[in-house]
Amino acid sequence: MTTATSTRKDEAYTALGVVLDPELDEPITDLGFVRSLEVDDGTVHVHLRLPTSFCSPNFAYLMAGDSKDVLTALPWTEHVLVELDDHHDSDKINAGLAADAGYRGTFGHEAEEDLEELRATFRRKAYVAAMERSLMAWLRANPDSTENDLAAVVLGDLADDRTSTALLRRREALGLRVDPAAPALVDHTGRPHTGDLTMVMRRARATRVSIDGNAHFCRGLLQTRYPGSEEQQVPRMEGAFIPLTTLTVQHGTTQEQSR
Repeated sequence: MTTATSTRKDEAYTALGVVLDPELDEPITDLGFVRSLEVDDGTVHVHLRLPTSFCSPNFAYLMAGDSKDVLTALPWTEHVLVELDDHHDSDKINAGLAADAGYRGTFGHEAEEDLEELRATFRRKAYVAAMERSLMAWLRANPDSTENDLAAVVLGDLADDRTSTALLRRREALGLRVDPAAPALVDHTGRPHTGDLTMVMRRARATRVSIDGNAHFCRGLLQTRYPGSEEQQVPRMEGAFIPLTTLTVQHGTTQEQSR
């Protein structure tokens, strides 16, 4: 492999790092979903894989479509081919991507949900989970405080670490304030929560547990389906894992059994 090709391959892989699984709120590169990536001058050919053959088609198309978009946006790409392997809708999705038909053009009457609405829904959930992680870290660092004291916490009070950085990114994606004086405990519209904040945090914790549980479970499913894929998976943020026994999940659905 020439130096130029190697550099372009690195650039392409880095570009794929901004593509998120909408439900798991993790890059497809971290999850091990990029099965192969080949670069030949201005041509890029990517194969994607998922934990099961029945992962939600809308999620699958969203990730594959986003992958093609970020690679096409690179200044040197001339032709981008993204293919999804081993999915029950692989043929339909791959044909739609090759024809640039879009989600509705690919699935027709089956496309009940708008992808941007789906993306917005999971973006809000990711924000709630990130907020819960940051505020729980603040409570652990301030053991004399209670959840009802969180109303007075501002972003500048949070630790300068990966958890807070992740929160700021998700706030920015929603158009929320990210300055140090901004209240930390707000809903997805930026409105401060009122009333019993214990219940607010309990609901936020349920959202975070659901996301973390699904992510952990899907990583395991991918490793079972594609032995060796664990070598491509990047460890999740410390403290994000929960035992598999607490959840029964499929990609696209969550059934909480206990907390």
